[in-house]
Amino acid sequence: MSADAAVRWVAPGFEPPPPPEALPRVQSVEELQAIEQAAFDEGYRRGHAEGLASGQGEIRRMVAQIEGILDSFTRPLARLDGEVADALAGLSARIAGTLVGHAYRNDPTLLADLVREAMDAVGTQTREVELRLHPDDLGVLMPHLATLDGVRLAGDTTLARGELRLHSESVRIDATIDSRLRACLDAMLAGTHGANA
Repeated sequence: MSADAAVRWVAPGFEPPPPPEALPRVQSVEELQAIEQAAFDEGYRRGHAEGLASGQGEIRRMVAQIEGILDSFTRPLARLDGEVADALAGLSARIAGTLVGHAYRNDPTLLADLVREAMDAVGTQTREVELRLHPDDLGVLMPHLATLDGVRLAGDTTLARGELRLHSESVRIDATIDSRLRACLDAMLAGTHGANA
């Protein structure tokens, strides 16, 4: 090694200090307060959005629960509507039966006319016909029914006054108050539906 080629030696781990511009800049109090306010605002916005979403989910759950409760209230009401309609139909049949029975007691020819109408519906070609009447009606109508040939008369306690059933080989006529009332209602409904069409 020659004396002219000297190299400067630097101790390891000692580096020269950085120039003064490279040091991090210290922020002012106003800048720190602005950063803190921005962080607070961002947290508030996120919390508000999450709370709103959570609240809306809770409201949807409560609405579904209330709708379920209301639905459980309406189902029995719908069933009750049907029961009331059935009860009204039964009541109207009983009222009609009472009125018809009263009319037949006062004027037996009305029931005799109903019997003739039923016999005409069966026709004259039928060999054997059974006419079932309430026993009280049978007693009152016996003078009117004496002229009927080929008709077997029978008392039936299941029938109300003013009701009859006629049975032949091929035809069964149910002239109970219930069936006549139902036929009248069906005819009225068919008439109103036909008029609306």
